[in-house]
Amino acid sequence: MSTNEIATRDEQNAVATQQPNTLPAPAPTEGTTALMAWAQEASLAYDMAQKLAATSFVPQSLRGKPGDIAAAILAGSELGMKPMATLKSIDIIQGTPALRAHAMRAIVQRQGHEIELVESTDTRCVMRGRRKDSETWQEVEWTIDRARLMGLLTKDQWKKNPKGMLVARTTGELSRLIASDALHGMAYVSEELEGTVHGEIAQPRAPLSVAALTAPAAPAPTPEPAPVAEETHQVTRDDQAPADGIWDAEAAEDSVDWPETAQPGSAT
Repeated sequence: MSTNEIATRDEQNAVATQQPNTLPAPAPTEGTTALMAWAQEASLAYDMAQKLAATSFVPQSLRGKPGDIAAAILAGSELGMKPMATLKSIDIIQGTPALRAHAMRAIVQRQGHEIELVESTDTRCVMRGRRKDSETWQEVEWTIDRARLMGLLTKDQWKKNPKGMLVARTTGELSRLIASDALHGMAYVSEELEGTVHGEIAQPRAPLSVAALTAPAAPAPTPEPAPVAEETHQVTRDDQAPADGIWDAEAAEDSVDWPETAQPGSAT
């Protein structure tokens, strides 16, 4: 047997005896697993948002925007809120998501921190709060003079409901002071960005009616045509003008202004 034949046989034996690669695939990391779970949650949130986008349960700032609704639902989930509660708690104002004041207080209190309303009038609001397991209270005050210095009193809601606006401003400042970590980047209340009070307006509102939301819109009333004025005829004569200026049939018949046309053969 030649040297070449021996070398060829050895190569064939080596290929035949080579073991396949049976190393197990690397296990997904904790971050990868969390990202996959979040992607699945985002897909479900978007499906839900498409069904809710046109309903009255979605605030005006989100209505008809399933992408923004899905993002709000995901953000609310990170804050510990359920989807329907999120839609009544988060607004998108000039592209910035913000919590409503009552929702911000609820999140801070659910984390075990304390918030107390000390005083609330149309000109002054004082609130105090402290972190969980802390003995130190922090106090925040907002006054109408402070709002005036910031140029806020020209806004419509500050004129209509200064008491509610002071409470909203005080809520945002105090929550950031004692529990900014509980807000996950949504540090401002929507009332601070938009100037509108949500859920704390003192003016009475009509109760929400399901029948009113689902009833078809009433057709606009058809305007009645304007009455047509009766046509009148007026005659003005050179030698006589009727006092009322209305056509006088008898006077027209007795008129001698237009002589009869001579008949053929008659005397002229």
